[in-house]
Amino acid sequence: MLTLCHDDALPMSIQWFPGHMTSARKKAAETLAAADVVVEVLDARLPVASSNPMIHELRAFRQRPCLKLLNKADMADPEATKAWLAHFAEQPGVKAVAISCKKAGDVARIPSLAQQLAPHRNDAVKPLRLMIMGIPNVGKSTLMNALVKKKVAAVGDQPAVTKSQQRIDISPRLTIYDTPGMLWPKIEHPLDGLMLAASHAVGVNAYIDIEVATFLAGYLLEHYPALLTARYGFPAAGCDAVGAIEAIARKRGCLIRGRGGELDLERASGILLTDYRSGVLGRISLETPALRVARAAALAAATPPVAE
Repeated sequence: MLTLCHDDALPMSIQWFPGHMTSARKKAAETLAAADVVVEVLDARLPVASSNPMIHELRAFRQRPCLKLLNKADMADPEATKAWLAHFAEQPGVKAVAISCKKAGDVARIPSLAQQLAPHRNDAVKPLRLMIMGIPNVGKSTLMNALVKKKVAAVGDQPAVTKSQQRIDISPRLTIYDTPGMLWPKIEHPLDGLMLAASHAVGVNAYIDIEVATFLAGYLLEHYPALLTARYGFPAAGCDAVGAIEAIARKRGCLIRGRGGELDLERASGILLTDYRSGVLGRISLETPALRVARAAALAAATPPVAE
C-alpha cells in the first residue's frame, strides 16, 4: 500500500501494513499473557520511530516490564545512543541497553538483563519467559539465532521475513517466544515513515526511493555533512538535498543510457540508501530525544485544526 501526502508543511506519508500483521498482533496479545518480560528490539538509529505503539499498549495492558534492545548500536551515533539510554532509564518498568545482535558477547547479556525485570522467575519450576517483539528488519531473527545458538529463524534483507510465531525452550529455566515483525495500521508522524523507509523497515512498494533519499540527504547535510563529503567526494557546504543526490549521481557515474548524459537520480538514491543501511556512511542516528520533541512541536504547529 502506497500513500503519498504532500502540502507546504508536511512531508510524504508512508503506510505499510501487510495482512499477516493483523493476525500476528492478535496472536501476540494471546501469548503475552504467558510471558514475563517483553524484549523489544529497536533500531538504535531511530529508537522511538522504530518502536511500535501497539507493543506498548499490549504490554501495558498486561503490566509486563520491557527490556529495550537498541540494536545496530555500532551503526548509530554514540552520543545520540547515550542520550536515548538516559531517556529510557527514566521510564518505569523499562531497562534499555545498546547492543549489536551480531556480537555474541552482547547477546549473552540479554537473559540476565531480562531476569532483573522478573526476579521471581528464576528456576525450573518458574522459568523465565521472554517475548521477542519489534518492527520488521530490526534484527529479531538474528537475535533469536544467536540466543539459541543455531538457525531457528529466517534472516533476510527484506522486511517481514518472519510471518509466524514460535516458542523455543532454550533451557529448563528459559523460554523464548519469537514473533513476526509488526508495524502499526497508521504511522501518525510523516517523518517516522521516512525514517523507517530509509532504514528498510517497510516494504519497497510502500515508498519511492528518490523521495526517501532526498529526506535522508537533507538530514545528513544538516547533521553529518562531513560523512557525505568523505564518502562521495563533493563539498556539502551550500548544497541542498536534491543537489546532494545529483552530486552522488555525477560522482558515481549514474547516467541514463541514451538520454544525453542525464543523471539517473533513482540509481543515485539507491546508492545513498544502501550506504546508510549498511553503515558504510558512518555512525548516524536519525533522531535524538531533543530532536524528537522539536519535531513533534513542529508537526503540531503544521497540522491544520480539525473542523468543528
